[in-house]
Amino acid sequence: MSILSAQTSIRKALTNAVMLVTALCLSLSISISTYLDVKEQKALIVDKITILSEIIAYNAQVTVLFDDNETETERLKSFETVPLIKNIHIYAIDELSNEPVFFSSFNANRTPPVPIKVNSISDLSEPKFKDDVIELIKPIKYEGEVIGYAYVRGGLDRLNQYINRKIFIDILLTLFVLVLVYFVALRIQKRIANPIDELSNLLQDVSKNHNYDTRAQKTNVDEINQLSSSLNIMLARTQKQIERHEKDKQEIKQLNQSLEEKVNQRTIALREANQELLNTLERMHQYQNQIVENEKMASLGQMVAGVAHEVNTPIGLGITGSTLLRDKLAEINAQFEQKTLTSAHLKRFITDGIENLDLIYRNLNRAAELVSSFKKVAVNQDVEITTNVNLYNLLNDVIMSMRSEIQYRNPKITINCNNDFSIETKSGPLQQVLQQLLSNSVIHGFSDELDNEITFNVERNESSFIIHYFDNGVGVEKTIRKRIFDPFVTTKRGEGGSGLGMHLVYNLVTQALGGTIIHDELNTEGAHFIITLPLSEGNA
Repeated sequence: MSILSAQTSIRKALTNAVMLVTALCLSLSISISTYLDVKEQKALIVDKITILSEIIAYNAQVTVLFDDNETETERLKSFETVPLIKNIHIYAIDELSNEPVFFSSFNANRTPPVPIKVNSISDLSEPKFKDDVIELIKPIKYEGEVIGYAYVRGGLDRLNQYINRKIFIDILLTLFVLVLVYFVALRIQKRIANPIDELSNLLQDVSKNHNYDTRAQKTNVDEINQLSSSLNIMLARTQKQIERHEKDKQEIKQLNQSLEEKVNQRTIALREANQELLNTLERMHQYQNQIVENEKMASLGQMVAGVAHEVNTPIGLGITGSTLLRDKLAEINAQFEQKTLTSAHLKRFITDGIENLDLIYRNLNRAAELVSSFKKVAVNQDVEITTNVNLYNLLNDVIMSMRSEIQYRNPKITINCNNDFSIETKSGPLQQVLQQLLSNSVIHGFSDELDNEITFNVERNESSFIIHYFDNGVGVEKTIRKRIFDPFVTTKRGEGGSGLGMHLVYNLVTQALGGTIIHDELNTEGAHFIITLPLSEGNA
């Protein structure tokens, strides 16, 4: 979510915060209270069912011992008055099989009978909750010997009613507290937001009517008082600044008159520079048709903007240097005519003149280098002659020719190509492509001279041959991967990079060599470029 879409008012934020904190605290408190209460109620039910089962087991000793199930059945009916008890089974130990068998039972009113639990005696030796009932089996002992078992099944209806009633009361209490807190929050927000609204209205009045004489009033909130005090100080200073500004206007008018001549001189220089830029832009427009016809990746607008940006800076600095030098000459000339020229003035003029001439030379030389680089991009290399080239030897020659430029990064270079792999192609453009890829790895890819690797893998199929170029450097930044072949795209802006290298590679591969080049964006380690060039009939 953006910052704009998350904006809200102080009133709403304060109310929401108070209501949210209150709701969370109430929910947590009620949840814990309900959990502990239910746990305590269940413990009481367990204690009660345990006591009742022990009483039933104790009372059943005589009837089980004398096999008097009718008396036991009548006696069990007395538990009709105990709401907790739903079902009771009495099991006697058979003297022949020594297994528990059904002896007598009790079912509360409107309670269906339950199956015999003789197979669950060991499982129900401790009270167990199941669905809406609790079950327990206690042994019936006589003189230390087990003569039977008492199964007691209790209902949890009253516990569920208690829980539902408690939840209902908790919800009503929560709603009451939230309503109460809501009204309290409204009172608090008025106490805080109203002074802020007053400050806002005051600022709107100042912005609209320029009434800097007004001042913010004190409130009952310390922080807002501090803000009001700072605002009053700002308004007072602004008012003084406006008064001072009015006084300065007259002085500025006088200064403007003296600056008109210098402005005219600089205007002439800028016109000359603009004319040069217009000539450059006109040449860029001429390149547009060629770029469109050869399906260039970059549009003319981006190219013109890049040229203007790159060329305008050194030309502008050169114009500035020449203008400063002209002003210095005018000053020296005036001093010479007035016969006030001293050796110190002349020495300072010579020093400043040398610095300005150095500035002009460096920037004009930079502009010439940029124009030369751009010419390399635009040059038509279709005139290159196709010859038979041993690709393995060409790769080695390129590496040897670049040895002095790449040795300071000390990369390990591997060539995976057959020694006798020869093709019909233009060796000049292909050599420039390979040199530019090596140069890019050294300048942009490798950060130091340790563990640097470059690999050439050459493949061949029926209609083309493919050169895979790998390096294990830092790779291409995500921000420029989609525009890696566009002109003037570089990560070394201001460090000597013009952004024309990979654009030149793209032009040479697609125009001079008639192939394709792509950047493998899925590669996660270093850079991977895939160059696919067609095989001529002589290579078949």
